Amino acid sequence: MCGRFATTLPPDAMAQLFEAAPANDLPPVPNYNVCPTNQIHTIHTEAGARRLTSMRWGFLPHWYKATNGGPLLINARAETIAEKPAFKAACRERRCLIPVSGFYEWTKDEEGARLPWYIQPAGEGPLVFAGVWQDWERDGEAHRTCAIVTCAANDQMAAIHHRMPVILGPEVWGKWLGEEGKGAATLMTPAPEGALRFYRVDRAVNSNRASGPELTCPIE
Repeated sequence: MCGRFATTLPPDAMAQLFEAAPANDLPPVPNYNVCPTNQIHTIHTEAGARRLTSMRWGFLPHWYKATNGGPLLINARAETIAEKPAFKAACRERRCLIPVSGFYEWTKDEEGARLPWYIQPAGEGPLVFAGVWQDWERDGEAHRTCAIVTCAANDQMAAIHHRMPVILGPEVWGKWLGEEGKGAATLMTPAPEGALRFYRVDRAVNSNRASGPELTCPIE
């Protein structure tokens, strides 16, 4: 799964990288502790053009009567996304890209304490997650919402967690966004071995109120 991440790429750099027109209400960067229900940067295709927009991280199906009207859906499992009522329409019609600098995952020590790890690309550039999105409106309150698509971990990532985000390379961004016909389902696979690197970071990130670049610094 993915429950926390960092974003440091400036919006103008995102707009250039994805050839997307940026919205005016994008969340501030850098943010080293992006949490569920935060507004995040996403890229989707609308009317034949790519848009860089802000979405609420936490997918809201249309039948939720309030933002807390059901489970918080921050991830969508690749294996069942096409069948789940919450996600199946979005999987066909509303896919997005979610650029991040890195993400956090946790293991536990012998006493059960949560030990955070920071996972980032082994090479240059951001990680780009596969996402799905949904507009939600109820009683005058409206949100554009999204979830990160996850798959079984590759062997490298399995040392930390059995799930990982679906990570997309530039060569398939257009296909995931629906710009190049069908075939998006074939992209929901683990990242190649060696595509990521990870290391332990301070337990300060266990708090969703923590902030600052030190959260991503390695510890001994």
